[in-house]
Amino acid sequence: MHNIPNLISVVRLLLVPLTVWLIISEAYGWAFLTFMAAGISDGVDGYLARRFDWRTRLGAYLDPLADKALLVSVFVTLGFLKLIPAWLVLLVVSRDALIVGAVLLSRLMDHPVHVHPLMVSKVNTVAQIMFAVAVLGVAALGKPLESLVDYGSIPVALLTALSGAAYLASWLRHMAEHPEGKNQP
Repeated sequence: MHNIPNLISVVRLLLVPLTVWLIISEAYGWAFLTFMAAGISDGVDGYLARRFDWRTRLGAYLDPLADKALLVSVFVTLGFLKLIPAWLVLLVVSRDALIVGAVLLSRLMDHPVHVHPLMVSKVNTVAQIMFAVAVLGVAALGKPLESLVDYGSIPVALLTALSGAAYLASWLRHMAEHPEGKNQP
């Protein structure tokens, strides 16, 4: 029974290529629905894992992987289709690459860092999801996106930059704790 949240995360991962294909096919209404289903499933699996103490080590990796795969894929696809600005896509992708790179580098240096979601990161994720939902919803209605993109890009960009800076600062503090001489080249 405790595998239900993990199963939900796997289904969310499987929704990624479907959502991307729907966006590329300009089936924005269906893309909106699959993206919303994925977003709701994220809340459901988290609730079930916490409420019934169905947390697993696999789930601790699977849930954020599914979230990032979905968000990055949707942002890249929307950027590719020029529905959102390329600079915003680069910022969102670069932030996630920075975090993954920092985690990998700390492991290579035998000083692994354990990433815990920061509040600014949670707010950032909600903002990114809301922005993607709004873009897909407006596109599905066939309405112009300019105002939404103009006004929505700035808060998403600021939160993304703040979140990336907070993770970088946390990682730098962690790495400064590295004992002298331990696995130093």
